[in-house]
Amino acid sequence: MFYFQCDYNEGAHPRILERLAETNMVQTTGYGEDEYCAHARDLIREACQAPAADVHFLVGGTQTNTTVIASALRPHQGVVCAESGHINVHETGAVEHTGHKVLALPANEGKITAEQVAAALKGHRDDVNAEHMVQPGMVYISLPTELGTLYSLAELTAISNVCRQWGVPLFVDGARLGYGLMSARADVTLPDLARLADVFYIGGTKQGALFGEAVVITADALKRDFRYAIKQHGGMLAKGRLLGIQFETLFTDNLYFDLAAHADRLAQRIHDAFAAKGIPFYVDSPTNQQFPILTNDMRQALDRNFLSDFWLRLDDNHCCVRYCTSWATKESAVSQLVEAINAL
Repeated sequence: MFYFQCDYNEGAHPRILERLAETNMVQTTGYGEDEYCAHARDLIREACQAPAADVHFLVGGTQTNTTVIASALRPHQGVVCAESGHINVHETGAVEHTGHKVLALPANEGKITAEQVAAALKGHRDDVNAEHMVQPGMVYISLPTELGTLYSLAELTAISNVCRQWGVPLFVDGARLGYGLMSARADVTLPDLARLADVFYIGGTKQGALFGEAVVITADALKRDFRYAIKQHGGMLAKGRLLGIQFETLFTDNLYFDLAAHADRLAQRIHDAFAAKGIPFYVDSPTNQQFPILTNDMRQALDRNFLSDFWLRLDDNHCCVRYCTSWATKESAVSQLVEAINAL
């Protein structure tokens, strides 16, 4: 049985495990103030071409999203996002639990536009009842989106410009960031993201780490007291060196980007196999997530040996499923899946 349900089925890249074992008995200070975290921060700043950025390490994506959003917003503010955004549909109301409303906008293939953001911000300002409503205080997008789609550099620049015009920070969820940056269709780079976003994070959990996300804060206004927010939200890992060592390894010798490129390439093989059979897709994703539309019989035949993730029921006989590759997906597993697709 091969698992294509998600990109965190495996543990961690062997180099990370080796490095954790090598440093296991080294004594360090705690809470991310050790030399491994310091070096990892330097490597990430260098990769982002953002020497003044603050870099913080947290454990998981939901924890990171809630900590960043709650630290940036005032009590009466909410966060604008796509209706399909992870914070809106897949985090059990974690953001609302902090007291901040998620202000969802209609999405096209998982994306929102600068025009939508501008309209939402202007609409609130111009509403005679504005002070009786939740004020938009941040814009949240994912790169890639929950549907594996990408914001182009032009789209990201336009959203960033609107956010800066209105004085609202732009937060980019990068749980799968590497898979987005290394897509053959991507024209956004890590330095571009550091320049255009006020805060974003580099996902490790889905891309070779045991766990961990690296928050990069470029806006000075968001840097102040962020460690207090981490602590308050239960994110300050006492053995912080475990996070630093993992990101230090991922950002040495281009490992983070090589692993992402591997997953994207294998996902394209899966895409091409479905396309060759004339099987349609729910969305055209150029990253490590693929969303074919299968009949019930097709899905049942493939799931005997290649588990997919159910995504959406379209009618009595068709559903959208997700096939997800990762840093650890084997060529042989994809070859066997392609053979099974060809045999449908």
